[in-house]
Amino acid sequence: MSFTVIIPARLASTRLPNKPLVDLGGKPMIVRVAERAALSGAQRVIVATDHADILAACRRHGIDARLTRADHPSGSDRIAEVAAALQLADDAVVVNVQGDEPLIDPALVAATAALIGPGVPMATAAHPIATMDDMRNPNVVKVVLDKDGCALYFSRAAIPWHRDSYGYGGGGGSAGNVALQGAPLRHIGLYAYANGFLQRYPTLAPSPLETIEALEQLRVLWHRIPIAVHITPGAPAAGVDTPEDLARVRMHF
Repeated sequence: MSFTVIIPARLASTRLPNKPLVDLGGKPMIVRVAERAALSGAQRVIVATDHADILAACRRHGIDARLTRADHPSGSDRIAEVAAALQLADDAVVVNVQGDEPLIDPALVAATAALIGPGVPMATAAHPIATMDDMRNPNVVKVVLDKDGCALYFSRAAIPWHRDSYGYGGGGGSAGNVALQGAPLRHIGLYAYANGFLQRYPTLAPSPLETIEALEQLRVLWHRIPIAVHITPGAPAAGVDTPEDLARVRMHF
C-alpha cells in the first residue's frame, strides 16, 4: 500500500538538549530516523520541524524537511500541518514516526500503516508484556483490545488485571504466566492515520481521560473513533530520551 511517513521533530528537549541533532555515527539522529523510516516502503518521508537548524541538517543529508509553526501542542498537530500543505487525499495514509526512534523497525511501520482502511481512521501498535515490573510501571502504557483488534482503553495502570494470576493483593507472578488467557499489551508510540481524520484530529475537544492519564490517544476513544492495533511479538528497540539512552543507541552506529 502507499503511505507517507512524517516525522515530527522539535529542537527543545529537557533531558537531552538538541536531541534531534545529536550525532549517531556521523549523522544527526533525525537523519538516521528518516533513513530507517524510508526502509518501510513509504512513498515519501518528510521531517516536520519547528527549527531552522533541523531543517538545514536534513537538507544537507538529502532528507525532505518542512518548517512548521512553533506553537503546535503535539506531534500530531505538527504532522497535520505538513499533510495539509501536501494536499493529500482524505484517504491517504500518514504515519507518525517519532523523531527519537533511530532503531525503529521498518516492518512495524508498514504493518501499522496497512491497518488503515474504511472504518479505521487511526492505527497504532503494541507488544506483549513479559514482567510484572512493566505491568506496574506507570511509564509503560498498556492497552486492551476488543474482538476486532481495536483499542478499548489505554492506561498507565495495570490492565487487564488478572485476578486469579496476580491475586487481589497484587502478589507476585509474571505477566507471562497469563499468556494463555491473553497476555497484557504494552502500547508502542507509533501512529498511522487516514489524512481526513488527521486533519480533523486537532479540532476534537480534549477528553477528561487524557488529562487524568496524560495520554493524548484517549481523546480519540472518548469521541468513539476506532484505533486499530497491530500486535508485534517482541518489544521494539527503545528510543532516545536520556544521555544513557543515547550511549546505548550509539553502539549500533
